[in-house]
Amino acid sequence: MFEKLRIIFTIPELRQKILLTLLLLAIYRVGWHIPLPIMDTSKADLFSQQGVFGSFIEQVSLFAASQLSQATIFGLGIMPYISAAIIFQLLASVWAPLEQLQKEGESGRRKINQYTRYATVLICLGQSWAYIGYMVSLGMVRSEFLVGDSLPFGTQLACVLIMTCGTIFLMWIGEQIDEFGIGNGISLLIMAGILARMPNQLLKLFGPLLTEGPVLGGTPTSMGVEKVLVLVLLFIGVVVGVVFIYRAQRRIPMQSAKHVRGHRVYGGTRQYLPLRLNQAGVMPIIFASSLLLFPAMLFRYLSQLYPGSFWADLADAFQRGTSFTYNVAYVAFIYFFCYFWTAITFNPKEIAENLKDHGSFIPGYRPGKRTAEYLEKVMVRITYVGAGFLAVVAITPTLISGAMNVDMQLASFYGGTGLLIAVSVAFDLVQKIDSHLVMRNYPSLIEG
Repeated sequence: MFEKLRIIFTIPELRQKILLTLLLLAIYRVGWHIPLPIMDTSKADLFSQQGVFGSFIEQVSLFAASQLSQATIFGLGIMPYISAAIIFQLLASVWAPLEQLQKEGESGRRKINQYTRYATVLICLGQSWAYIGYMVSLGMVRSEFLVGDSLPFGTQLACVLIMTCGTIFLMWIGEQIDEFGIGNGISLLIMAGILARMPNQLLKLFGPLLTEGPVLGGTPTSMGVEKVLVLVLLFIGVVVGVVFIYRAQRRIPMQSAKHVRGHRVYGGTRQYLPLRLNQAGVMPIIFASSLLLFPAMLFRYLSQLYPGSFWADLADAFQRGTSFTYNVAYVAFIYFFCYFWTAITFNPKEIAENLKDHGSFIPGYRPGKRTAEYLEKVMVRITYVGAGFLAVVAITPTLISGAMNVDMQLASFYGGTGLLIAVSVAFDLVQKIDSHLVMRNYPSLIEG
């Protein structure tokens, strides 16, 4: 391993890409800790005391590479840009002008990226204005900035522009990593935010165990040896499972048509069309977990308005933990978004037409409509398996947290969505580094 690391840093181009990526990520981490001027940092824990809404804030912060509870200059994170990109990706599948832009190649992609940036600015302005207003209502703003109980318009506008510029700067960092660094910039920012939270959760896991000594069953301040072992095994199992599913493919055999030119025969080779088992990535888990927080917040609010009504039972039913209703809805949403996202990103008709134009075909199926129907049938089957894996990864921390009385954030970091995202992005980064090594005839990092 040390020899392979030495080889990586002996390649000038690859070393420059890695160092630039690390520098940009370090800049992101510095800004992650700079609070807004109006923020009273001593009251940052007020966010975590907001019940279901506090859980929603933590969930969004995990996926947005941000720290919403601290109200920093990067407080909104990269989520506005991701939201804008998802909106335009969805529109491109149903709106003809955007669909035509996608087919124009590089020029069309640049125009869509430009529209995405404009939409990001608008989303940032709206979200940051509402966010700062909520901060004022919680009493997290310094008293010297307030006029009565409200924040002056000019001060609030300045903070809105600061947070908007912070998100745009993060978007620029991601694009610089894509162009001049190594790996996917936006994904690396999200992974850096997740990994930055893991040491604190690790301290919660092993700190009391080291200070009070190993005990079975746990104490009020310690989880116990058996719970720690379960989380460690869960961590190993998720890492192995993510790598297995990430690399899993269904290879569709293809045959290229033979062409006779003069006395020579061209084509006729046998190839494979790889279809990823998990085509949707981690997007279904992000969508499902975020959407399920809204019913819990709504029912909890209605139960407070109407005490003793059935709204309290519904709020408990959608409480994250051991609730059977929540777990079933979680799995159902994951399956739905897996098929929904795959239907958007995977177009069997377009693939069938491309195979036909290049003179290739799938043995036993006529080019065109029959090939598209076959590819769609195969994708429906393998998506079912991929969605099942995502559901197991997503639901296991919830079950363990409720059954073993383990903190939900701790269980999620070392066996759930956060770990799934971190491992997926890290594996993609290793593959891109590996491609540089193989291109220069060096040993592969993932050989075997």
